Amino acid sequence: MSKKIELRTKNEDTWCPGCPNHSILESTKRVLAKLISKGYRQEDFAMVTGIGCHAKIFDYLNISGIYGLHGRVLPTALGMKLGNPNLTVLGFAGDGDTYAEGMAHFIHAGRYNADMTLIVHDNQSFSLTTGQSTPTTQQGYKNKAEPLGEFNNPLNPIKLGLASGMSFIARCNARDIEHTAKILEKAVRHKGFSFVEIIQDCLIFNLEVNNKDDLMYKISDNKSKDEAERLAEKWDYNNKQGQIPLGVIYQEKKKTMEEKWPQLSALKNRKLLK
Repeated sequence: MSKKIELRTKNEDTWCPGCPNHSILESTKRVLAKLISKGYRQEDFAMVTGIGCHAKIFDYLNISGIYGLHGRVLPTALGMKLGNPNLTVLGFAGDGDTYAEGMAHFIHAGRYNADMTLIVHDNQSFSLTTGQSTPTTQQGYKNKAEPLGEFNNPLNPIKLGLASGMSFIARCNARDIEHTAKILEKAVRHKGFSFVEIIQDCLIFNLEVNNKDDLMYKISDNKSKDEAERLAEKWDYNNKQGQIPLGVIYQEKKKTMEEKWPQLSALKNRKLLK
């Protein structure tokens, strides 16, 4: 008899009712259940979360991991891979978490190309701390910290990921559970660093950027760098301007960190958890 896959926990759910984080959790559980049924082992998955609303996924997903520090998802995940390259590591972070405090780690993750996946919950605000601007917040957004409105242009993480040499870059809509699950599966199976940005609404803060579904459209998997640059230019993260492509924006095969270092190759070949 096959062992039942139980990916839920008994922890109380404290996300806001209707928050898209529920959908991201469901997409993730579907992916893990499918991969485990295809030969992955539940105990070989490990996760890292940052600080923010997204990070509560740590309490609701039944895999090992570390509830990390703000902006430090990637170095913690990297440490896991260095300690045991046979782990399938997932990082969950927010847009503030990743693109503000964690910016340097984000850039170098592309250069290192460790075989792990970063999932960024992007609602264009620091919602846990009551709605301050993040680097992807649109110009003009007024909040308690910036009563005159956000003066600066938003960062485009897709363009930055391309410039940093990331080997897998994708974008999803949190409300589309099935499509998000398909993209996340591709990200996990990709050999190298996978960056998946999930666009989601916040039900409490920065409401003016919500409901962008009419701007979103799905693309076929893309391996052309020139096309990826073109796709990245379609949306500048300002409020409801441009088109928002969803899917695998760029993917290439390149040597992973584990393949570059003979010590890590040796550890991987030993299959420590098998």
